[in-house]
Amino acid sequence: MTVYVDGERHRALPGQTVAALLLATGHRSWRTTRLGGRPRGVFCGIGVCYDCLLVVNGLPDVRACLRELRDGDRVETLRGARLPACTEAPETVRPVRDTADAEEADDEADEVA
Repeated sequence: MTVYVDGERHRALPGQTVAALLLATGHRSWRTTRLGGRPRGVFCGIGVCYDCLLVVNGLPDVRACLRELRDGDRVETLRGARLPACTEAPETVRPVRDTADAEEADDEADEVA
């Protein structure tokens, strides 16, 4: 079966997950964190950590470790992805942080205190 990753054609096996294909083709990460640009890919491999998110056929936030490929799938990685513009007043919006970013912010707060 044929699938496309960022426009590049790949052959996939029946039952193969998106993450398995990406790992088999040499990809170790396929998204970066919003804060800090840290690379992310498969971490837990069972859908719990959400580190392997990407876009499949236009649907965002697909966990690559759980999603089995289908013929013709179009996968998009999320390097440097940005959140859509917000309509709320800036003072009411707090950034969503991933675990590593939150721990770093906690460490910085401890240093200031």
